[in-house]
Amino acid sequence: MTVVTRFAPSPTGFLHIGGARTALFNWLYARRNGGRFLLRIEDTDRQRSTVEAIEAIFESLRWLGLDWDEDPTFQFARADRHIDVAQALLAAGKAYPCYCSPEELAVMREKARAEGRPVRYDGTWRDRDPSEAPEGVRPAIRLKAPRDGDTVIRDRVQGDVTVANAQLDDMILLRSDRTPTYMLAVVVDDRDMGVTHVIRGDDHLINAARQIRLFEAMGWDLPAFAHVPLIHGPDGARLSKRHGAVGLETYRDLGFLPEAMRNYLLRLGWAHGDDEIIPLDKAVAWFDLGGVGKSPARFDAGKLTALNLHYLKAADDRRLAERVAGFLEDTLGRTLDDDGLALLERAMPSMKERAKTLVELAENARFYFEKRPLSFDARAEKLLGPEAVAVLEKLRGRLAAEDDWTATSLETLVRAFAEERELGLGKIAQPLRAAVTGGAVSPPIFDVLAVFGRDESLARLDEAVAAFS
Repeated sequence: MTVVTRFAPSPTGFLHIGGARTALFNWLYARRNGGRFLLRIEDTDRQRSTVEAIEAIFESLRWLGLDWDEDPTFQFARADRHIDVAQALLAAGKAYPCYCSPEELAVMREKARAEGRPVRYDGTWRDRDPSEAPEGVRPAIRLKAPRDGDTVIRDRVQGDVTVANAQLDDMILLRSDRTPTYMLAVVVDDRDMGVTHVIRGDDHLINAARQIRLFEAMGWDLPAFAHVPLIHGPDGARLSKRHGAVGLETYRDLGFLPEAMRNYLLRLGWAHGDDEIIPLDKAVAWFDLGGVGKSPARFDAGKLTALNLHYLKAADDRRLAERVAGFLEDTLGRTLDDDGLALLERAMPSMKERAKTLVELAENARFYFEKRPLSFDARAEKLLGPEAVAVLEKLRGRLAAEDDWTATSLETLVRAFAEERELGLGKIAQPLRAAVTGGAVSPPIFDVLAVFGRDESLARLDEAVAAFS
């Protein structure tokens, strides 16, 4: 059997953290088992579904690195197929027309509440003769489900879950306007797409019992079910916007790396021993449903940031520079040329050790691209007093004579220069940083000089000395 999983979001908003984790688990399970990962857009809510939301879902999945194996299926386009299945059940006597009006259903619900009973459809039209139907009323179509016995959900995460059939009413398959319901569409689509494993949030667990009855009514094989506990906030409440439940694109725009987000989502409710850092190849090799916990996971923005810091340090400098360039260009208002990108790449080794996000990297790299003459902040101006400038004038000649323009050689030179004058290294390095960068904070100044190169470094030093002499 070829494993087939699916991710089936509704395009009514952004792809949130919970949805992204569901997509990841489905993708990993398919890849782990040499199967296929399919994408289905459940766009039957025509008023709330938008093209922009669909594109945002696609873009978020691509950013996360989750590729799908076939063209996406759009649920609304399959309405005729859903209707055909409902009609087949009706013809087989496994479904029936229900002529209850909205008002009658409201009375039914109120009566159930008043009597302390569960609010369910009471089967008014289940066994009535269609000749009793009121004129001019288009019926809904309901599944004639078993009332006795139990439905057992054999779940790969939750274990066996038993639901008494008496607790479930005859669900609607087609509304009176002939539009298919979610329950019908999901079952038909899963069957037609060949889905073998339904991996989704446990808020769908009760839906599984209803859907199993529809699978059985059609004589179709059941998929394996795996209902993953939901994600909660740090306070134990269901995850919401106040906890950070924003769209995945927000984390992308905040400068998180996709590999960090993948790793974090993977560990959000799944474990492989004590492993915390799990690169993609190991995730594919190790992922199994047995590692999914039964308790809700708790979202922790601090852990996500810590993982991002780890992956920034490990990232290829060229790739990192290319990603940072996009953020930097937005700040500078101009596009970086090849020389600018090469400079950014040279700067990455010293910069990425101290940044938590790509945005922070871009902010920290901005001084590299400020046009001369520089503007100096207040702290830099304070550092460039008369005594400091006099020392920098003397240092300039030593720097100009240095043949080996590397961070190591430059540090050795400046340290020796400081010792000759019985000065602490900071008395020279700090003014030198202010002169070259225009500020008092930067990566190690000798790394900065190496990144700028001899000509740019000396030009900046000369301009600062001239400005503050």
